[in-house]
Amino acid sequence: MVEKRSAADEQLERIAETVLDQMGFELVELERAGHRARPILRLRVDRADAELDRAVTVDECARVSRELEEVLDAREDLATSYILEVSSPGVDRPLRKLRDYERSIGKEIAVRSYEPLAGGSKRLEGVLQSVERESLRLMLADGTAVDVPLSAVAKANLVFNWDEYDFGKDR
Repeated sequence: MVEKRSAADEQLERIAETVLDQMGFELVELERAGHRARPILRLRVDRADAELDRAVTVDECARVSRELEEVLDAREDLATSYILEVSSPGVDRPLRKLRDYERSIGKEIAVRSYEPLAGGSKRLEGVLQSVERESLRLMLADGTAVDVPLSAVAKANLVFNWDEYDFGKDR
């Protein structure tokens, strides 16, 4: 998975990761949007590894936002009027780091690639079977095992199967 980040984005990620780590959270994704005069910083945060079975609450996102704002407001390289959006990664959690893939083994994921993969498609969905340093192994719905080089991955995320979710019907 090749990800091109600017030096400023890498520095913002390090700052956010430091603050989040102290709070028991981890940075899933940092995205910049908006304009130079009014940039938008979108952060997706999740619980630290030990607590991934509990969802991040709205109150926790607000607390993370307040803590990060204190640090970001002191930075001269950010516009004085930026928008900070903090949210949970959601049911379609992005997979960016090797450890994201490792803890998603056995789950269904979607992969978008820079180049055509199995069958000429740039998008595959399947159950993640294994993760190596250089590639992912997916089991597609038809039973075909496909190896996807990490260097070819443009984007990957968990796939939530709405049909399998209970929504409390039996309660």
